[in-house]
Amino acid sequence: MEVVFSALVGLFFAAAIYLMLSKFSIRIMLGIAILGNAVNLLLFTAGRVTPDVPPIIPRGATTLDLAAANPLPQALILTAIVISFSFLAFLLVLTYRAYQDLKTDNTGEMLVAEPDERPLPPLGY
Repeated sequence: MEVVFSALVGLFFAAAIYLMLSKFSIRIMLGIAILGNAVNLLLFTAGRVTPDVPPIIPRGATTLDLAAANPLPQALILTAIVISFSFLAFLLVLTYRAYQDLKTDNTGEMLVAEPDERPLPPLGY
């Protein structure tokens, strides 16, 4: 089961990097969302995926059974889901506002702070 999840994590990371290298802000935003999901799945896979033993300490024992799934990555994933959702909502608003002001989502055309008549860079020192 971990092999399938590991392959899926690699696929998610590859798709996220491909989308984040785009020059369109919507694709960059989707790449960041997929990257967050890839990290969550990576944490989930690292915490041992096993349906056999629940992560509950039995009565009289002081530690978890070695075959049990680690509950810490699951708690980290729950926190990461909330954080990534709020970050994605912020990016969506930021992207929409930039599109309203600049009338484009192409990052190569977002040149508000740069003048149209740019001087050439220095050719020598």
